Amino acid sequence: MSEEAMTRFPVPDTDDLPDDLRQRIDEETERAGFTPNVFEAYAYKPSHFRAFFAYYDALVDDTPLAREEVEMIVVATSGANDCLYCVVAHGALCRIYADAPKLADQLATNHRAADVSTEHRAMLDFAVKLTESPEAVTEEDVAALRDAGFSQEEIWDIGSVAAFFNLSNRMAVLADMRPNDEFYTLGRDA
Repeated sequence: MSEEAMTRFPVPDTDDLPDDLRQRIDEETERAGFTPNVFEAYAYKPSHFRAFFAYYDALVDDTPLAREEVEMIVVATSGANDCLYCVVAHGALCRIYADAPKLADQLATNHRAADVSTEHRAMLDFAVKLTESPEAVTEEDVAALRDAGFSQEEIWDIGSVAAFFNLSNRMAVLADMRPNDEFYTLGRDA
């Protein structure tokens, strides 16, 4: 596997990037202990980098959903889309936030067989249906989320996370983004 952040487009040299991108990459590197490849890949187009990470930040920071729930949606959606980068990278985050070393693998391969609550199964069923058959989503699907106890804002956010990661998955596949080796082992110890 390539050690490059992506293989189909050039990865810019960090020193050549605008100051705000370098600062954001430095902050993430400091926090994670390594630079997640998605940052270097999106730096290929600075305007897209800014928009992508601004929306990502809003999705994880401005939501009543627990961070583990956000990551569960990301992994189930990314699994349905066969997105290696997001399954591996967000699988690590899912394992860490949920404190569940097996959960991400279950969600990525078949969320219906995962060890999750009834409420979370409804959340994941919705996210995967929105991913695989958006034209088939009906009021009954939204009502099922309400019946599972999700608020109107949470339902919006479940859909927003799934929709955003459909975009993210497709861009990761297009660019052939490669997961950092560090992601494969994070959160594996209970």
